[in-house]
Amino acid sequence: MRGLRITTVGWSLSVLLLVTYVLCVLWDLLFPGWAMYRVWQVLFPGFGWSLGGFLIGLVETVVYGFYAAVVFVPVYNYLHRREMAADLAEEQQRISVAHR
Repeated sequence: MRGLRITTVGWSLSVLLLVTYVLCVLWDLLFPGWAMYRVWQVLFPGFGWSLGGFLIGLVETVVYGFYAAVVFVPVYNYLHRREMAADLAEEQQRISVAHR
């Protein structure tokens, strides 16, 4: 079985983060008393209540999505290959014991 691909996971995470970001910004606009404006400024340098600031946030969510994929995918693929090798060795041992 092939491992995960960084681009596939990166785009998947980026879309998740983009949708979440847009929904949260809409929430902040609809309910300013519950806004997370200060949090957005920390998480997304350059974020502000302007079209440019919003677009910077969009770009940064994609960057964060791919950053997570670059870290996660190699670790996952390594651990998955190790587990598959251990399962294969265990299965081969069972077969050799059964044929004795």
